[in-house]
Amino acid sequence: MFGQEIKIPADTTQLVAVETKDGNEYVGFVTGMDSVFIRLKTESLGALQLRRQDIRQLQPLSRVQLVDGKYWFENPSSTRYFFGPNGYGLRKGEGYYQNTWVLFNQVSYGLSNHFTIGVGIVPLFFFDGTSSPVWITPKVSIPIKKDQINLGLGGLFAYVLGEENGSFGVAYGQMTFGSRDRNINVGLGYGYAGDSWANTPTVSLSGMYRTGKKFALLTENYVFDTGDENLILCSFGGRFIGRRISVDAGLVVPVVLEEGFLAVPWLGLSVPFGKPASY
Repeated sequence: MFGQEIKIPADTTQLVAVETKDGNEYVGFVTGMDSVFIRLKTESLGALQLRRQDIRQLQPLSRVQLVDGKYWFENPSSTRYFFGPNGYGLRKGEGYYQNTWVLFNQVSYGLSNHFTIGVGIVPLFFFDGTSSPVWITPKVSIPIKKDQINLGLGGLFAYVLGEENGSFGVAYGQMTFGSRDRNINVGLGYGYAGDSWANTPTVSLSGMYRTGKKFALLTENYVFDTGDENLILCSFGGRFIGRRISVDAGLVVPVVLEEGFLAVPWLGLSVPFGKPASY
């Protein structure tokens, strides 16, 4: 029976979100249960009695998911901006598939609450055997202060299939200030190609501000030392957040002195999967 599959937190002080089959959501504390009903204490509606067979999902909540008394479901892409990562990691058992402009594909998964691994490919070999990049992206996430300051250490290690000396990538550190929904991120990375590492680091400054249950503003910016001059890469846009999908849309603007203005559109989506561990 469906009701037997619902896991009720043993801790009665654990906040939960209950989604019913008719699309309603209730937030509160489980005060009792039997084989037919689950009783819930809510702030706005008082005591409720819900039939088990009417419940689609019961999920433990973190306090940070309550904003002005309203429940915000999780941002399925809270560990990154348009492309680059932040200091937060996926929780154990949590994952997502990311696609950008059809060709860019990556799958990321939380092996533990502090270690995330991702693999990706741009399958250009479909186009007359063109060389195709593949990569792996490990990241260790270290909470300095829970839900306020997080340190991320990792890298993107890639290889271009079909090339003799096709290895390239970056090793990085990220410090994120703020929650998973509203934060500023400062990063430092060193890139490499083949056996050669960059002499100077790449600096990044990114941010995310969730304005409501279903939308967040994003910005992701980099400063590269190209040898002759610095290249600044800016991006800004938004994330449309759904319970089972998120869509990113924005503009990427390379800033080079004495050059004309160029803006490249960005469009991507993420589909979460797995069953994450609790906070």
